[in-house]
Amino acid sequence: MQIALQFAPSHILKTADFDYHLPQKRIAQTPVAPRDSSRLLVLNRQSGSITHRIFREIGDYLRPGDVLVANQTRVIPARLYARKVPTGGKVEVLLLNRRDEHTWETLVGGKRMTTGKRVALENGLEGEIVEELDGARRIVRFEQPLDEAIEEFGLMPLPPYIHEKLDEPERYQTVYAQESGSAATPTAGLHFTPTLIENLQNQGILFTTVTLHVGLDTFAPVNEDDPKQHHIHTEWCRLTPETAEAINRAKAAGGRVIAVGTTSVRTLETAARNATPGDMVAPFEGPTDLFILPGYTFKAVDTMVTNFHLPRSTLLMLVSAFAGRETILSAYAAAMQNEYRFYSFGDAMLIL
Repeated sequence: MQIALQFAPSHILKTADFDYHLPQKRIAQTPVAPRDSSRLLVLNRQSGSITHRIFREIGDYLRPGDVLVANQTRVIPARLYARKVPTGGKVEVLLLNRRDEHTWETLVGGKRMTTGKRVALENGLEGEIVEELDGARRIVRFEQPLDEAIEEFGLMPLPPYIHEKLDEPERYQTVYAQESGSAATPTAGLHFTPTLIENLQNQGILFTTVTLHVGLDTFAPVNEDDPKQHHIHTEWCRLTPETAEAINRAKAAGGRVIAVGTTSVRTLETAARNATPGDMVAPFEGPTDLFILPGYTFKAVDTMVTNFHLPRSTLLMLVSAFAGRETILSAYAAAMQNEYRFYSFGDAMLIL
């Protein structure tokens, strides 16, 4: 399924338009405590004005009747150590997507890991590479389901730019994470605490969830000069009938849809494509390859909570589509000047 993209006719998009330099010291290596003590850059996309706040103060910018839509996916401890069979050479297996009970799309780190080669996990469970995909991606079929091996030996797959050991793996999960399946966490949700969510609900704001299982391609830069030529990664998502009804009811009553993170944006905008007249979204379950670039017309999302994204990434392009490339890059420059923390464990931005 390919998506018809919309682009601004006045400017030929180039991937280099979404590049910026970030000093290494601005990349957050550890999460803050408590979660809602992170900083919040509030960006008005109409005026370009910027206000510096603390995340727990986000309710000052929300109104009764608004609906917060968060991604309730849970990260699986998907990094597994293994050995080649029969040579015993070390291999690292990173689980990306479950194809069926025994078969996974993976990243396999090791030399000459071709079709037919076998690996053994720490508990002796063996798997065979049955298909080679691009790069280090491999389809591996295991002798048994991996649930016990993941639970016993799996390590949290932190992004490649985080070099510090994470003492509490739950800090790489949102407090509302429910359904396991992601190779990375939806980072905008890391700032919420149960108390903050309760306070917002008491303020008359609806909190609801969707599911999108995040793949590691979310960290991959766009290498093509023309971003329209980039093959966007496909991710499985779901927006239930109950959530669709809540969102449509809130919109009809004048409330705003506030997406918590780019994964919620992608799910909401995917669900908006099949909405009936008068509704904003329709129930949806399945894969999405929606690629949002500047020129895209947002159909469901009014406001966005997001972290600060990598240069040349599809996520930076998405937020640029929402607020304008120059506006976003100016906000990023202001964040660097004010020593905000960037990326997964970093600070947040509220785009109004």
